[in-house]
Amino acid sequence: MQEDVRRGRPIRDLGDWTIDRLEAFTAAHDGEALEQVRVVAQSHVYRSGEPRPARLRWAKLSLLANERLHGDDPWEQARMAGQAFALRTWVIEHLGPDADPDWDPAVLAADTLAALPADPDDARARCAGRRDLPVEHIGELRRQKNLSAHASRLAAFLRPGAAKDRIAAWAAVHNLLP
Repeated sequence: MQEDVRRGRPIRDLGDWTIDRLEAFTAAHDGEALEQVRVVAQSHVYRSGEPRPARLRWAKLSLLANERLHGDDPWEQARMAGQAFALRTWVIEHLGPDADPDWDPAVLAADTLAALPADPDDARARCAGRRDLPVEHIGELRRQKNLSAHASRLAAFLRPGAAKDRIAAWAAVHNLLP
């Protein structure tokens, strides 16, 4: 085991651990120790040679590690949600949607819209005068950009209706956000 010189903490090489061992490790830890679990698990999701059920199990582990590693700060919460939204969207695109709420496009849309309580038209209007906004308002717009990064890809999987319209509106405003 190496030591992280910057933090004086041990660095574990988790890349060769089994999913069972990583799941147990995740259950027993939280905070920064789980970032590597999240990354290792996510890398397994992307491996096309593994069967779908195994890849979905890895995806669940990545989501769990992601949830347990972040704090309550608004930036941390936005990072957690953004990473989860990106992975869930990727799974829906590449492994297909299903009845599991994590892989259900309608549930992902609802989760996305809950994380983006502002109106996309309001965000668009605020972007026009963002140079005059206080730093914390610019930060809020930046978090909205991160939380809407997957919106255009998700919209393709949604049925016509209010949720699809709002997700499409966020997709349209995404590139205008700082």
